[in-house]
Parts: sequence; structure tokens; C-alpha cells
Amino acid sequence: MPSYRIEGGTPLRGAIRVSGAKNAATKCIVAALLTDDEVVLDNMPRIGDVAITVDMARALGAEVEVDGETVRVRAATVSSGDVPVAFSGLNRIPVLMVGPLLHRYGRASVPLVGGDAIGARPIDFHMDALRRLGASVTLEAGVWRADAKRLHGTLIDLPYPSVGATESALLSSVLAEGTTVIKNAAVEPEILDLILLLQKMGALITVEVDRSIVVEGVPRLRGARHRVITDRIEVASFAAAAVATDGDVLIDGAQQDTLMTFLNALRRVGGDFEVTASGIRFFRAGELRSTTLETDVHPGFATDWQQPFVVLLTQARGLSVIHETVHERRFGYTAELRAMGATIEIYTACLGGRPCRYRYGDHPHSCLVQGPTPLRGTSMTIPDLRAGFSYLLAAVVASGTSTIEGAQYVERGYADISGKITQLGGSIQVLK
Repeated sequence: MPSYRIEGGTPLRGAIRVSGAKNAATKCIVAALLTDDEVVLDNMPRIGDVAITVDMARALGAEVEVDGETVRVRAATVSSGDVPVAFSGLNRIPVLMVGPLLHRYGRASVPLVGGDAIGARPIDFHMDALRRLGASVTLEAGVWRADAKRLHGTLIDLPYPSVGATESALLSSVLAEGTTVIKNAAVEPEILDLILLLQKMGALITVEVDRSIVVEGVPRLRGARHRVITDRIEVASFAAAAVATDGDVLIDGAQQDTLMTFLNALRRVGGDFEVTASGIRFFRAGELRSTTLETDVHPGFATDWQQPFVVLLTQARGLSVIHETVHERRFGYTAELRAMGATIEIYTACLGGRPCRYRYGDHPHSCLVQGPTPLRGTSMTIPDLRAGFSYLLAAVVASGTSTIEGAQYVERGYADISGKITQLGGSIQVLK
């Protein structure tokens, strides 16, 4: 597996272009399985998760053409409702394919899902939604099997606004008979982007003001062309890098409307930004200072913004408090930051302004960061995607050389990460 060697201590300066959003792109490929017509997807990021999802669609029999950042999907040739077990554990996309495959075949089987080891992340919300829509769902020998002659509209009241469960309910209900109401739904920008594609394909979907999504089932969907939203997680990652290194970075394609909560947090700690005609420029406005923040579902502070922001806070004066309320085991990566010289303590108590669902659960989901502390280069192994970028950022901030194993984890979600760091003046080598 490839690894990185980074020589730190250089401010990042210059301009890069943000890629399409990982968390929207893969779901759009799944949506293309709902029609026999061609679906054309533009601004698709060249990342590992997209490649895995393309391979999954091809394994089902779909015709998929990849031309740079454009992906064409023709699902008329889909010949199986069974996602091969070879895709077990690679990412969380297989469970989203159950609904589309049920509409095609009346049955589906998908392997166990994977993804980053950041907590339990069960799929019981997905399966409960499918059962409410009329499917029979069982787990047999590591494979989820579902059967349904016809899915029917229903009320799906999610116990938590789960992004994946909301997407699963959407993809399963657009062709169901009757109306489906998804209450307590997630409303992240990537979900709205999926809804826009489904609407172009002929779906009838309304997003209500109370986090409810109303889906009126239609008999068929048609082809469409759609440009995937830009990746707000990538933007926030490089924005944190610009401020942490005392650099100045223009991110072409960054969208202010998807970043409002992050931009406020960045400004509170001493970073700043300028919205331009092409994107957003990020820079440091003065001395960095500590803050208190809690992750939450949209429009709160996204859990995937947390890791690069913690690295940024190691360079801020004072004691910062971070309360993670989305995933219960998201701070494992901080052990490597401590080895680099950061002063970070992890707690099981809810240190934020309000108790969360992990209260009394003995989960390490709160973090104190004392800064500023100089970081020094070291050897690290990446455990998951978002932790991976935080390691790269810490290595860029640090003095000396860092060697980082596990590049494949970062490349699952960040397109040309080494090229973009190099473009901004960072010293990074990819070691094969």
C-alpha cells in the first residue's frame, strides 16, 4: 500500500479546485439504478469510494462509463439483485442498493457494510424503514436478504436523523405505491443534492420545514443529467490547513451556503475568509484562540469537520472543548497527535452545552485541547478516512519529517490529495 512522506513547517499558499462531494457522488450512482434510461453524472470525484461503487454497479450488470469527472450509468442491463460478497466491508453503499434492487427484482441480497471504524454505525434504521415499506428482511450468513412483491408508502419515523437511513428511505420510496413520509430526516446538503437528481428523474419529493420529507411514489423514473455538489468536507479540511499553517488558500468551487456553521467557527478562532467570484479564500486574521464546539447533524457543525479542526486548535491559545455527538468513537486519532506533541485529553462525559445520546454510555466522545503546542514529525498509520487528513495536516504543520502509512484510506474520499498539497507549496511524496 502507498504511504506519504511529508516535510512540515511550510505555510500552504495558492489555489486549488475542490472536487465533487464523496457523500453525494456515490449515492447518485445508486439512484441511477432506479431507471433503465441513461443517467449522466458530472463533477464526479476521482476517489476510491466512487471506484468501488462503479465496480459494484458493473458487478450487477449495469453499463458504466467513466470519462474523467463524468460517469454515465445505464442500468437497463442490470441482471442480478445480488451484490457480490466480494464487496463486503469496503464501504456503506451496498445497503443503499436494497431498495432499487427490490423495485427491479422483488428481491435483493447485499453483503455486510463497512466504512470507517468510528463507532457502532448500525444499519437497523435502514432495515426498519424497508420493513415499514413492506419488505421482508433477514440476515443470513453475513448477507442481508430482502423480498417484496411491491413496496408501499408508509410513515417512517427515524429515531435519529441518520444520513444513511434517510438516503435508504428515499431510494426505496420514490417508486413505491402511495406516499411515504420520512420524519426526523437528515437534511445534509448531500441529501438535498440526491433529492435534486431524483426530482430531475421524475420523482415527487417535498422537504418540509420540520425535518420531514414527503415522497409521492411514481410508476417510473427517467434518465437525467446532474452535476454533483462540491465537497464541503474537502473545503473545510483545506481551510483548516490554510489557517493552521498561517497560509492563504483560495478554494475554487467552494460554496458558502454549505459551510455557514464551519465559517462561523473558523472566524471565532481567528481564521477568516473572503467569498470571491470563483470560490472562497481562507487565511489567518490574527492570533488563534480557543473555542468550544459540538458536532451535530446539519445545519450543525459536521462530524467530518471535527478532525482537521482539532489539529487547528492545537495551534490556538487557550483550552478548547469539543463535544462529538454524532459518532461515539471519533477521537481515536488524537493518540497520534499527542505523540507529535499536542496536549489533548479525552473524556467520556458530555463536555458540551447539552447532554447527547452518548451520555452515561462510557464512550470517549469529548475532547480538551490545550494550545498552542509545537508539533514534531513522526511515523503514523492512518486508521480511517477523516483521521487520515488530520494526520496529513498535522504533518504539514509540524517541524521535521513525517511518514504516514495507509494512504488508501485518505484516497477513498480526497481526490489527488498529494497533488493539491504540492500545488499549495507543501512538501509531500507518495511512496509506493
